[in-house]
Amino acid sequence: MAESEAPHSEEPQENVAAAELRQFIERVERLEEEKSALQDDIKEVMAEAKGRGYDTKALRAIIRLRKKDPNERQEEEAILETYKNALGLV
Repeated sequence: MAESEAPHSEEPQENVAAAELRQFIERVERLEEEKSALQDDIKEVMAEAKGRGYDTKALRAIIRLRKKDPNERQEEEAILETYKNALGLV
């Protein structure tokens, strides 16, 4: 058998792997586009809240707090209060 007649048994597997890889990449790209659109939506909502007189920095802080486990949040607040007391900030 000559070199040019070598079996190409790996080619279909490589094509399948390349197609699968392309699908993963395209899915991530679509999700990145959706993520960008959602970030734009969030900016619009924050701009609307700011326009209505709300402090967006405080809104973001509340959103962060709401994401946390209540026990974790209470522990952080207790530590913060302890530190504030120690520094005479209360």
